Amino acid sequence: MHDVKAVLFDVFGTVVDWRSSLIEDLQAFGASRGIVADWPVLVDAWRGAYRPSMDRVRKAELPWTGLDDLHRASLAELVARFGIAGLSEAELDRINLFWHRLRPWPDSIAGLARLRRRFIVATLSNGNVALQVDLAKSAGLPWDMIFASDMFRHYKPDTEFYLCACALLRLPPGQAMLAAAHNDDLRAAQALGLRTAFIPRPTEYGTAQARDLAPDGAWDVTVASVVELADRMGA
Repeated sequence: MHDVKAVLFDVFGTVVDWRSSLIEDLQAFGASRGIVADWPVLVDAWRGAYRPSMDRVRKAELPWTGLDDLHRASLAELVARFGIAGLSEAELDRINLFWHRLRPWPDSIAGLARLRRRFIVATLSNGNVALQVDLAKSAGLPWDMIFASDMFRHYKPDTEFYLCACALLRLPPGQAMLAAAHNDDLRAAQALGLRTAFIPRPTEYGTAQARDLAPDGAWDVTVASVVELADRMGA
């Protein structure tokens, strides 16, 4: 892997702990408003709407719609489904912005900082630019570059997303590595010639997580943390 020049990261689940962050913020919001709800179940349902909503865009069932707007539409549906009444549009907008301040996994910042000494370190995330910029500022994520869905008007696993990011860096796919906690993301990247690093996050979906606990492909590297990835990459 001596030819690798850039390490591109999936963000939600790989670098930041979306589930615990959203549950914590929603519990605090609910307590401030006197709202009792099963926030963990709502968060799981919100994340469950993530892939189907993007697929509707990918299949042209919806016009191009950024992730912030997809999240906001899913939230409105879920609030109604869960019987949470009395929230204003402004409050729903505020809740939607909780995605902009997700907390990183404990190893993320130190590992990214080390990798950045030797490699270009960038996102390769379905999040839109504004979401990812806010998230980087909030969490202190030391990116060199942000690659976002609204830059390419594609969502992963569309081929264009991976290859356009490589093209903007003026790198052939074999000089870029995708680091992700999701086997399907790595599979799509590997098929296009990118190198791959699997970083399992066994509690991404909570203690009952049943997927992405182990590598299911011939990835170039499998490590337990971003810090270990830096070790393996000689950073």
